[in-house]
Amino acid sequence: MAQQLDGETSPSGRRTVLTGAHVVLPTGVVEGGRITVEGARITDGDAGAPGGRPGDVVLDLPGHLVVPGFVDLHVHGGGGGSFSSADPEECLRVAGTHRRHGTTSMVASTVTGDLDDLARQAAVLSELVEQGDLAGIHFEGPFISPHRCGAHQPELLRDPDPSDVRKLVDAARGTAKMMTLAPELPGGLESVRMLADAGVIAAIGHTDSSYDATREAIEAGATVATHLFNAMPGLNHRTPGPIAALLEDERVTVELINDGTHLHPSVLELAFRDAGAHRVAFITDAMGAAGMSDGMYPLGPMEVEVKDGVARIAGGPTAGSIAGSTLTLDRAFQRAVTIDGLPIEQAVQALSATPARLLGIGDRVGSLEPGKDADLVVLDGAYELVGVMRKGEWIVKPGVAG
Repeated sequence: MAQQLDGETSPSGRRTVLTGAHVVLPTGVVEGGRITVEGARITDGDAGAPGGRPGDVVLDLPGHLVVPGFVDLHVHGGGGGSFSSADPEECLRVAGTHRRHGTTSMVASTVTGDLDDLARQAAVLSELVEQGDLAGIHFEGPFISPHRCGAHQPELLRDPDPSDVRKLVDAARGTAKMMTLAPELPGGLESVRMLADAGVIAAIGHTDSSYDATREAIEAGATVATHLFNAMPGLNHRTPGPIAALLEDERVTVELINDGTHLHPSVLELAFRDAGAHRVAFITDAMGAAGMSDGMYPLGPMEVEVKDGVARIAGGPTAGSIAGSTLTLDRAFQRAVTIDGLPIEQAVQALSATPARLLGIGDRVGSLEPGKDADLVVLDGAYELVGVMRKGEWIVKPGVAG
């Protein structure tokens, strides 16, 4: 049982020691491990050490698993809110929802819209990045293929003119982390090069690109596949398309939505086998219904109906299209190790270490190591989340004595 908290910390000057759990370190899973937290940082992590020293706050967690806080590269909303709202309080509600599900670092994703509207959203989101509430901004659209637009509004799509791409990057004031575009469109390759030069991840997605055009984009600097397999041509034995090119190149990290709706388990297995765990990042692609019940929700300028946990566009030319997900990363982890049969270490890599490295924040988050932020998740024996700590503060505190 977990307690919902609002930034509870240990009394001033006292350390928190988590002991007795299976702890996932970069070297593997340690039984009976220990993590020591002082302030916002991890100061120690080892196995079989004494519980603590006088004055320590000790949480004894036998039968539990302690993993690094999750890192989400691609999330649009949750808790009934959206990062596209340009409302700081609503955006914070989204972030809070995902934190309670173990995502301690997240990149806010926008949805295709008018360039001026996207720039206004970026101005709000950039302040939240500067405050430390978010890890960056991801622009998904409007520079995507009308043939693979999915839940994006077709009439708002446009070719990736580098000047328009630059306008959004500039609006983010140095906080843009990633932009998804279709490289086969006019201006696509030039925009990929410009993004790479600006230090912004160029992601290939919502694309009708060929194998050769995708290879060109990778050579130009693209390094991410936005929700691989979804919103792109499928594999074909004569025209392999973008999927083969993205899987085979060591420079590319592939996003996967592991919710049981977007991907068949055998396809997820294919991605891990071909790309390797070090190149897979689990994402939510979550919209406002994440952490909520079925019903009607906005997604950018569109209405989405959520039924049985699956979000689909409710009307218009793209009616019926899957509209993101209602996934949270604790469920992605649980599914990965219980249904997909992934080793715990690989699931942790895909949820924490790989996305942290990709975002350039792997020196601070993504693994449980001394000196890094005290971002961690506690799971019980059934891999249900029972605790979340972010920068040394309990967001959800395990319901145990200590």
